[in-house]
Amino acid sequence: MSGTVALDDLVSWIRAFRDTVQQHKDELTQLDSAIGDADHGSNMARGLDAVVARLDPRPASPTDLFKTVGMTLVSSVGGASGPLYGTLFLRMGPALSEGEVDATTLGAALRAGVEGVVARGKAELGDKTMIDALWPAVDAWDTAAAAGATPAAAARAAAEAAARGRDATEPLVARKGRASYLGERSAGHLDPGATSATMLLEALRDTLAAAE
Repeated sequence: MSGTVALDDLVSWIRAFRDTVQQHKDELTQLDSAIGDADHGSNMARGLDAVVARLDPRPASPTDLFKTVGMTLVSSVGGASGPLYGTLFLRMGPALSEGEVDATTLGAALRAGVEGVVARGKAELGDKTMIDALWPAVDAWDTAAAAGATPAAAARAAAEAAARGRDATEPLVARKGRASYLGERSAGHLDPGATSATMLLEALRDTLAAAE
């Protein structure tokens, strides 16, 4: 894998995201306990376990894979996280319906997914949500892909941008979700959604680097 991404790589990405969330579910829940419902880590871990359980036999195509992931997250993850992450994957699938998956097409799929999250959650940059990690990530991906980067290099740029976006949520006052009820007290904490979204991009980075 240098210029294209195989279906097996995408399956490995989802498995790697599950493993990362499992490893950090207590950290995610701790972040959520400060400004939310204290269940983000446990909810995501449970939902991703359900996702991985449905990946055998392997879905036939990237579209089928992301439909399975999205539908499972919608049905098994409580709160806002299930619908938002489910929408992300459900919107990615159609963008990968035909042809090879290269840096440009995977970037387009990620952008379609993030646009779906924005449409569903009505969040903007600076609201202290997962969008603060996802928007910079897709912008960095597209910039890298336009410069001729491999999928692995584009994923590395996207993961770095997501991490910067995640870190930038710490001083923000939340304007969306349960954290917004806290007003000024929501400042001083990383957003749990931006943190798990960064884990998603970092899992993709590591998976594509290993496959290159």
